[in-house]
Amino acid sequence: MKYISFLFLLLLSLYTCSVAEQLSLEEMLAAEDVQQYSDASSVPAGESTVRSAWIDEMIELSESLYRKAAGKPQRAQYSGDIYICKNYTVNLFRETAGKYRMAAYPDVPLIIPNNQKKENCLPYNYGIEWEERSPEEGNPFYAAATFRYDDSLSKAQNEENAMAFMRQVRKGDFFQMSADYYYGIGAHSLVFIADYDPDTDMVHWTDSNMKGETKNGERYAYIQFDAEKEIAWFVDAFCHKKRGATLYRLRDDIILAN
Repeated sequence: MKYISFLFLLLLSLYTCSVAEQLSLEEMLAAEDVQQYSDASSVPAGESTVRSAWIDEMIELSESLYRKAAGKPQRAQYSGDIYICKNYTVNLFRETAGKYRMAAYPDVPLIIPNNQKKENCLPYNYGIEWEERSPEEGNPFYAAATFRYDDSLSKAQNEENAMAFMRQVRKGDFFQMSADYYYGIGAHSLVFIADYDPDTDMVHWTDSNMKGETKNGERYAYIQFDAEKEIAWFVDAFCHKKRGATLYRLRDDIILAN
């Protein structure tokens, strides 16, 4: 009888310890979650739900403009026309940015930088990058990756570096390039709407004025949504002397404005 009582007490003790350990583990995990997400700026890239929602909102706006155009070209001749390539991506940003801020600067309205001035791009061609604007000024982007054609390397080495650059594409990245390709020579801007797909070696994007036509002496542009190409196509476009490209990515600490 004493043996049975001892055994019962022993089992009860082990069960109590197990429950205590389980509760302790749950408490630790809860504390870790609070610590991980208490500061928006500490959220790992791609895990900020507000940031992701904003990216989706810009993509949805582009899809709406694409469907509204119904395959017809839109005027892209004058400085105020939103269908000029950089104007188009800027419009996607400005139409949606008002309700967002950076956690580090919650009172500062967000801006998107202009293209870098031609003289400041030297020795590279215009359109390779944006002006440098600080987060304190409201710039929520950073250069996530850059490619600049390197004359000290062979063409094959430059192409290899350009391919590595394009494999870094992520959903929501704004892309700026100086290109010499099938559709023309010069600057072009677009927004990638999906991560680079290593299985197909492809990227997907939205833009305006990569393709266009002239009507009555004025430029008209076609909007593209969910356009897709293998990354080698882009490499062939910007992997030339004095040319290159930049990937601009939203910071991780995007929050809703108060």
